[in-house]
Amino acid sequence: MNLEKIYTDAGAYLQGHFLLSSGNHSKFYLQSAKVLENPELAGKLADELFSLIKSANISFDSVCSPALGGILAGYELARAGKKRFIFTERVDGKMTLRRGFEVRKGEKFIICEDIITTGGSALESAKIIEELGGEVVGYGALASRGFCAMYGDDKPSKINAKLPSDKPFFALGNFDFEMFSSDNCPLCASGQKAIKPGSRGN
Repeated sequence: MNLEKIYTDAGAYLQGHFLLSSGNHSKFYLQSAKVLENPELAGKLADELFSLIKSANISFDSVCSPALGGILAGYELARAGKKRFIFTERVDGKMTLRRGFEVRKGEKFIICEDIITTGGSALESAKIIEELGGEVVGYGALASRGFCAMYGDDKPSKINAKLPSDKPFFALGNFDFEMFSSDNCPLCASGQKAIKPGSRGN
């Protein structure tokens, strides 16, 4: 599966000057919503992700995603595996579990996002699941931005990766973009204004 071609064909592999949720700047941005707006394609990607998790002999009962960006990917993964799906969301800046969702003691979860960069939001969701008595057995995403070590890939995690090393991280592809701090960005230096197309800002 050529994930870069899929994102490019969907108009989801953007080039320009982008402000990321982390506060860093980049020449590239993955807008997964443009990929997931096609239900047939979303289903195929989720089926592939489920097959990857299954090949690692990881069994799970449910999928949990952080809102908003992870909801479609997580729901489709749950559908592919015939599992239950719930999601966490931010209230006053804090990740919470609402809407009557419950976690059973010992229930095994995959935490799923559309894109995982450092894994911060996924880790917040995982902590909620664990605090409620569930067990996180792995993490999944359609794509990785190259910070966290992926299952089946020899590249180690970068220093600012937040996903735990003792749980597998499954992704269909890796987009390792160069990023710049806001005070050391060559795009800013050339006079280009950064835009924020992601779910948290716009």
